Amino acid sequence: MSKTKSILVQGAEIHITSINDLDFISLTDMVSGFEGGGSLIDAWLRNKNTVTFLGVWESLNNPDFNSLEFEGIKNNAGLNSFSLSAKKWVTSTNGIGLVSKAGRYGGTFAHRDIAFEFGSWLSPEFKLYLIKEFQRLKEQEISSEQLEWNIRRSLTKTNYLIHTNAIKEHLIPPKLPIKKVGYIYATEADLLNKALFGKTAKEWRTENKDKKNSNIREYATVEQLVVLASLESQNALLIEQGMEQSERVITLNKLAINQMKSLVNNSTIKKLK
Repeated sequence: MSKTKSILVQGAEIHITSINDLDFISLTDMVSGFEGGGSLIDAWLRNKNTVTFLGVWESLNNPDFNSLEFEGIKNNAGLNSFSLSAKKWVTSTNGIGLVSKAGRYGGTFAHRDIAFEFGSWLSPEFKLYLIKEFQRLKEQEISSEQLEWNIRRSLTKTNYLIHTNAIKEHLIPPKLPIKKVGYIYATEADLLNKALFGKTAKEWRTENKDKKNSNIREYATVEQLVVLASLESQNALLIEQGMEQSERVITLNKLAINQMKSLVNNSTIKKLK
């Protein structure tokens, strides 16, 4: 689970967490302002219409959903002896729409589709306010992501041309085959990766096989990108001075460490984040 966020709906603070890049809303927080509290979640889960809805949602979104177990639960739903919890639902059906979370901000969480359905059951008015605040949160996240993208784009472009020109003028012999030219650029890029991240692009890909078509710099922090821009400029200067690559990587690594230390607590960088 990623960092938990929250929205305020009719005086209730409702936490939202991300699981496998999907938004899950706390049902426990949703009922905090209603008489009955947590017992309302139990009552909702006992409802046959709720069980049917959960089954349809899982069938549409969960390829590993245990439909046979679900049929048994649905047949018993509505009986006086019937009870269902989020944990029981997950265990019995291999469901993914409900989650029981322990610890701080714990409780019963549901995928936003299911949480909105629960909101309708609680109060149509509450559901409308919930959707409104949730949409506002998503709009803020989109704006923040666009700002971060623009910052990252600016940082990665800052000294890129200075760096590539230095490589072209001082490290690439005339009439060198294009394939070998590309290799020189790649090794210099990896020199910076090694100095800043402690590993080459290939080493990072080997460690992160789940992140196909991505590279190490896409996952850099704002601080690391600031330092990377500086290292490009410094490496260009060291190349012009004729320093060997093995010496440059040591010098640049020391520089990266010192600059990262000074940036970690920099208030301006924190505002960019």
